[in-house]
Amino acid sequence: MRSTLTLLVSLVAAALAIPSPRSHHVVHEKRALEPVEWVNTHRLDANKVLPMRFGLAQQNMHKLEEMLLSVSHPSSPTYGQHFTPSEIVETFAASKDTVLAVTGWLVDAGFTPDRLRVSGNKGWIHLNATTAEIENLLNTEYHVYTHTSGDQQYGCHNYSVPAHIQGHIDLIKPTVHFNHRPAPNALQRRFGGLGQPSVGNGPKESSKAVTITPSLATCDKMITLDCLRALYNINYKPVATDKNSFGIVEFTPQAFLAGDLDLFFRNFSPSLVGVRPKSVLIDGAVVQTTEQSFNFNGESSLDLQYGMGLTNPQPVTLLQTGDLAEGAGFDNWLDAVDASFCGGDDPNQDGIYPDPLPGGFKGPASCGIIKPPNVVSISYGQDESTATTAYANRQCQEYAKLGMLGTSVIYSSGDNGVAGFNNVCLDANHDEAGTTGVFNPEFPASCPFVTAVGATQVNPGSTVNDPEGACEQVIFSGGGFSNIFTMPSYQKIAVESYTKAHLTPSPFQPGQFNDSGNARGFPDIAANGANYVIGIDGVFGLVFGTSAAAPVVGSIVTLLNDARIARGKGPIGFLNPIIYDPIFAPAFNDITVGGNRGCGTAGFTSVKGWDPVTGVGTPNFERLLSLFLSLP
Repeated sequence: MRSTLTLLVSLVAAALAIPSPRSHHVVHEKRALEPVEWVNTHRLDANKVLPMRFGLAQQNMHKLEEMLLSVSHPSSPTYGQHFTPSEIVETFAASKDTVLAVTGWLVDAGFTPDRLRVSGNKGWIHLNATTAEIENLLNTEYHVYTHTSGDQQYGCHNYSVPAHIQGHIDLIKPTVHFNHRPAPNALQRRFGGLGQPSVGNGPKESSKAVTITPSLATCDKMITLDCLRALYNINYKPVATDKNSFGIVEFTPQAFLAGDLDLFFRNFSPSLVGVRPKSVLIDGAVVQTTEQSFNFNGESSLDLQYGMGLTNPQPVTLLQTGDLAEGAGFDNWLDAVDASFCGGDDPNQDGIYPDPLPGGFKGPASCGIIKPPNVVSISYGQDESTATTAYANRQCQEYAKLGMLGTSVIYSSGDNGVAGFNNVCLDANHDEAGTTGVFNPEFPASCPFVTAVGATQVNPGSTVNDPEGACEQVIFSGGGFSNIFTMPSYQKIAVESYTKAHLTPSPFQPGQFNDSGNARGFPDIAANGANYVIGIDGVFGLVFGTSAAAPVVGSIVTLLNDARIARGKGPIGFLNPIIYDPIFAPAFNDITVGGNRGCGTAGFTSVKGWDPVTGVGTPNFERLLSLFLSLP
């Protein structure tokens, strides 16, 4: 702390020595999506203290994709030679000029140096200031928004900064970033709360009674571990478990029940009875057992039962994130695995720690408390339309950095086809507009630096020996084209081929999706997402979702890493350049049946080659194993 303060004092002194040019303010960010069912009820108290975070522009971002591909593209001479954390920090940390410019602006605005703190990674400047002070600084107004449930949050519609400062700042929090999902308990303060139960989030439960009769002949009705092994040609037992790692992220209050794990393992993986994941408790997280229902236990049960079952005996790390009072957002788990990302959590998106709420975690935020696992699977998301471009880009860049470190980050692509949560679509202005209209892609799946996983199904009446189709039972595989991110070079040939063959001319209305020809397409890959048998609250149930597909792909990548590590090689890291490489095409089972309807349309269609329903298809483990072992 002392070194950080000394650095800040010296920087402020230098900033004061340089006359700050006076310039007009320009709008830096505005709210991505106007809130629906939230009413602007009153101005925020002028004396309320806001935990402001000024995100400093990072250096060398133009090198990000190039550096990532240098260690992840199979034709690169430096494939697999991942960067060190210090190399990444040194490459991308904000420049001295940027720190000087922003601190100088703040001091010139009347904030004394002792009120400013530069984060240790030089990524953020922290300032606690009143609403009145920040409104004056940013030429804005803060308002309190109240949901029909009684839940409240605050923010501004837009904010401005001096023109000469704009290039030095990525984003400022809390400002325009709005959490559109209310808390189920209106009396409970709501922040990130990705783990809070909601109708649109998490796997979908079937009402069918489940009688366990394990058989490959019934995989069209009930998916089990053996069904997945047969579908994806998995016949491998890990041998390098002490050197490998597999993480699964869950957001409190989502939690597993020990009895449910044992119920599942007793029937499908007996050697795992009594085995538990290695829990890493991020930001005061707890694996709670007070609330017990599908809405609180379904996601964790699904992820862990299949993640542990498919990779047995590989220990699985549970990255349980957020306390019971605040919950958490994506930035919180990223903070925990990468200290260089810490410092920018937003009270409207993430948990802020120490947590002053009753029963909240009073310790410091979990910053760099665990080395990033080789594979991380996350079955959570948000509508891309609810994220500002600056917020989405800053987070997406972090996923690229994890890939550069050698981590495979895997996200589910969503369960509503081309629509968003609760089947919500957009209008021409990209505001929420009911269940028809403009397609509503999912984030972080739309980020080009994660591997997005769609869902397939064993078609009714078919067997594991027959080709699968896109999932069209209960859920529809999320997919489409990003409205924020441009097309990465690694998928250019595949996406342009699909566009030319199937979207020219377009079967959709003009502007119904991002038809610029330069948008990131997703998902990248798929796996089964229908009729999973899980142990849930003491009984067996059936669930559906890309929430199931993501940990299956994560498990397969973990097994591939094990084989590489056992041969003295490193982990795979960022997967996508390999997924799209023509040499690897035979290692995927192409899906050519089904679609992902939504927004009053049939959605996109599964076709030969890549498509925005099931990506390049489902994995064939044995074929992938041979190819990955051939890489350095």
